[in-house]
Parts: sequence; structure tokens; C-alpha cells
Amino acid sequence: MGRLDGKRALITGSASGIGRATARLFAKEGARLTLCDIKAKENDQLAEEILDMGGEALSIHVDVGDPEAMQTAFQQAATAFGGLDVIYNNAGGATGNDGLITEIELDEFWHAIRLNLFGAVLGCRYGIPHLIEAGGGAIINSASIRALIGTSGADAYTAAKGGIVTLTRALALQWAHARIRVNAISPGVVLTDRVRGLLSDDDPIRLKTPLGPSEPEDAAPLAVYLASDESRQVTGAILPMDGGASVV
Repeated sequence: MGRLDGKRALITGSASGIGRATARLFAKEGARLTLCDIKAKENDQLAEEILDMGGEALSIHVDVGDPEAMQTAFQQAATAFGGLDVIYNNAGGATGNDGLITEIELDEFWHAIRLNLFGAVLGCRYGIPHLIEAGGGAIINSASIRALIGTSGADAYTAAKGGIVTLTRALALQWAHARIRVNAISPGVVLTDRVRGLLSDDDPIRLKTPLGPSEPEDAAPLAVYLASDESRQVTGAILPMDGGASVV
């Protein structure tokens, strides 16, 4: 038996990086997947891959910052699989235009908030009613080391991820009565294709990571744990996956 047998999970930002690695592992552990990403071609290819390995997957092209599109995606997921048990608000990221708050364009700030924080807000807003209907479930949010320690150079992204941390703790308290667990994974330097293109070899966070940078596959087992019944007494936790950078 897989650790997620019978679990109906929706993952945003599924087409690449941590989302893709997690979707593959969720499928191997028996989850029935709704894959949500703005990259339609890559997302469809991932769904086909999971179907070819004997899993179940539905691909939905969606902009996580669009309320109507997100509401529709959750409705489609619940209809396809008869409900939802797990929501992984994974979509997010920074751009090369981020920087010091005194210098960045204000549009860059709102872009970071919309993608990283508002997208997760919508995932919780439209996902929680389905979890209530299922008798409980798990929400996993994507935070960042930048939300836990002082860093420089990505103030818009940092502000958005800080919001994820406090949102996670607030929702964990508010929805415990419904047996809904809300936790966050807080990655450090993860060498996704996007990060490899943005991060220099002398980036301060990269240099101060005792175990070195992570790969997307390093985050997936932690997400499986938080999605599974093994973590039934874990809620409100912000779990670092940063190679030790947050304790240096």
C-alpha cells in the first residue's frame, strides 16, 4: 500500500521544480492528482507521464492569481475525483526584477504578492470547503527561508512568503475543529531550473548552507509526510528544508 492511497490531492505549480517532483512521488504513493499550472504543455505532459505509470491525474491550465479560474479548478477536481483531501499551494517564485524595497518597481511587489501569497489564499479559500466536506484533510503551503531569517535582495518575495507563514499558523488554529491540518514547507536554495538561472555561485544563502543546496526531489518526501495520516497531529508547523541555512 502507498502512503497516500485513496487521497485526492490538488497541487499548484505542478509543471516544474518542487511541484513536479512532488506530483511524481504523490502518484507513486497512490494519490489521485489534480495538477494545476499556467504552463499547459508541461503540465499535460506530466499528467500523461503519471497516467502511463498507472496513476490518476487531471491537468488543469490555471493562473493561481485568478479567483474565477481557481474556483473552477477546485470544482473540476472535486467533480473528477469525488472530493479533495489534500491541497498543496506550491506555486510561487521570484523574478530577476526583485530587489531592495527602495528600488524595485511597485508592479514587481504586486506580482510577487499575487503569485506567492494571493494564490495560496485562493487555494485555501476554495479548497477548505471541500476538505470540510471530506471530514478533514491537509493543506500544505510553500514558504521560504527568506521568511524565517533576515536576507537581502528579494524584498517583494520575502514579504509574500512572510505572509504565507502567518497565514499558515492562523488557518491551523481556525480550522483544527474541522480536522484540517495546515502546515508549510520552508525551502532554502533549491536548484530548480528557474533558480539555477537566477542564483549566483556566491549568493549569501547558498554559501551559508551547511549541507549545500537542495534538489526539488528533496522536498517531495516532506510533502508526502504532511499529506499523509502520519502527520495527523501536526498542524501550524513551518518545516525548514534548507540544508541547515536557517540555523547558522
